[in-house]
Amino acid sequence: MPPVGVRLLIEDNHVRLSPSLSSSILLIGRFPIAGDIAHKLLGFCRYWDLVWNAPPSSTGIFDVIKGTKFEIIKESEDQVEISFTRTWESTEEGKAVPLNIDKRFIMLRGSSGFYSYAIYEHSRDWPAFSIGETRIAFKLRKDKFHYMAIADDRQRYMPLPDDRSRPRGQQLAYPEAVLLVNPIEPSLRGEVAFLYPQAIYTDCQVFVSSHYTGDDLAPRFEAGEEWKKVFGPVFVYCNSAFNDDDDPVHRLWEDAKSQAVSESSSWPYSFVASEDFPACDRRGNVGGRLLVRDSYIDDGYIPANGAYVGLAPPGDAGSWQRECKGYQFWSRADEQGFFLIENIHEGEHDLYAWVPGFVGDYKYDALITITPGCDIHTGDLVFEPPRNGPTLWEIGVPDRSAAEFYVPDPNPKYINRLYVDHPDKFRQYGLWERYAELYPDSDLVYTVGISDYRKDWFFAQVTRKKDDKYDGTTWQIQFKLDNPKATDIYTLRVALASATLAELQVHSEFSLTACAMLFSICKSSHGLSFLKVRVNNPKASPVFSSGLIGRDNSIARHGIHGLYWLFGVEIGGASLVDGDNNIFLTQPRSLTPFQGIMYDYIRLEGPPSSSSSPTV
Repeated sequence: MPPVGVRLLIEDNHVRLSPSLSSSILLIGRFPIAGDIAHKLLGFCRYWDLVWNAPPSSTGIFDVIKGTKFEIIKESEDQVEISFTRTWESTEEGKAVPLNIDKRFIMLRGSSGFYSYAIYEHSRDWPAFSIGETRIAFKLRKDKFHYMAIADDRQRYMPLPDDRSRPRGQQLAYPEAVLLVNPIEPSLRGEVAFLYPQAIYTDCQVFVSSHYTGDDLAPRFEAGEEWKKVFGPVFVYCNSAFNDDDDPVHRLWEDAKSQAVSESSSWPYSFVASEDFPACDRRGNVGGRLLVRDSYIDDGYIPANGAYVGLAPPGDAGSWQRECKGYQFWSRADEQGFFLIENIHEGEHDLYAWVPGFVGDYKYDALITITPGCDIHTGDLVFEPPRNGPTLWEIGVPDRSAAEFYVPDPNPKYINRLYVDHPDKFRQYGLWERYAELYPDSDLVYTVGISDYRKDWFFAQVTRKKDDKYDGTTWQIQFKLDNPKATDIYTLRVALASATLAELQVHSEFSLTACAMLFSICKSSHGLSFLKVRVNNPKASPVFSSGLIGRDNSIARHGIHGLYWLFGVEIGGASLVDGDNNIFLTQPRSLTPFQGIMYDYIRLEGPPSSSSSPTV
């Protein structure tokens, strides 16, 4: 069958799906309102794509995945599944991504939508490469789609694409952010239109991306490394309402939510034809209970209420964060710490967990082997979070987010009205500029026992603009201590919710008496942030430096967390004094306004003390 010019038509009373070998999918909705939801924009409007690299290049090659062979996989009165494949040849080395790709589309009778998934495969004798991004995307027709809904409290009429260009729009700090100076819809004048707060599964489904974490989540494959993975299936749902409805937008949204519940309850789908997508009877389940032991909080065992518990490929504690080649299966524990993880692929997995309210990562000390139909019960598992002594003071809540800290109101010039009086204030544009406005002459100082982290701890330690350049910043924590002994060891526990091209430094006047420990961190050579810590002397050499860490880009992308980092810094008692003490947290990297750190939680622990063993 020729590679171009071929079109197929699959339809029932709900939708018509017309895929082409050349690239993609043409979707035609058969509704009075929806009309044709696909149109050509920039040469294509609906597609599977990927961005890849062949080492040592890092520029990124964009590839719209085009099939060269078509096959009907399944055809009956109730279901059609079709396949478009592309096979890699050695003559294409350096020119095409070394993958065999099989794109699939499924339609079911009576279903108002279609399913799509893809199978990527890298053979043993093929060259090295990496994937920066892969997704299925739709560019929606601007004369039909004006309203976007992401959540009950995140939906609105959107600016049109024309509003993003001059003279209707004025670009701000980066191309994705535009001030609407003369939009087609006058009521939007003066707002900022930017992509990131709406960048969720509305018109694309992202399977792999380095946008929010950097290269840590860009899988790399060595020459000779075998790999196969199924992405999806995802369901594209088409519904309708009539203009004479009292509230057609609400009707559409509520119907879509109901359909999402139905799709979730049907997972894993039983109708997928590929053997690479195991049916329910080829999967297994794991259940148990997770408890927390922290004798400085409770003499007994604490149920891991709300813990995130998951199975992922074998690795160190916390390695699941950066694992992006295999499959992961997660669940949440109930109030008593009981968890159940269902429909896990067969094979060997490690069991990982983290618990809101506690720092650190848990890993079960034995591999879990899943066989078809198995039900494994682990019994009681005990997580002992990192701790050396009692809590002397703490800032924040250990939940891997900076949301509890102070998020300022936006500059009135840059307001997005959707997020006015909204709990997600951090999604407003330009908040990094507010730090220097709040602290024009000196940096943040937090006094333990007086300050309130909800009001006095800025949500991100960002750079400060001075003239035409940016400077690093040093934050100060002031606290009192009674008669520290020179031989005592204190521990400063610093958990980061995000880091972007930054460095953490901890400063001390007597740096030779202190040492640093690193906990629960898979440090990447690709990170680009720093955090430095000093005690009682801001000009002394830091007692700890994280080195350059992080590519989360959470500040620019209006996020509130990225990858999690946890550091433990030991401080000798000789570095501390009776009475007033200071800890200095420096982030010196300052090439751009978007470099910085979001803290999750900070705690100073006193010297170790004895405690009794807890009982269940």
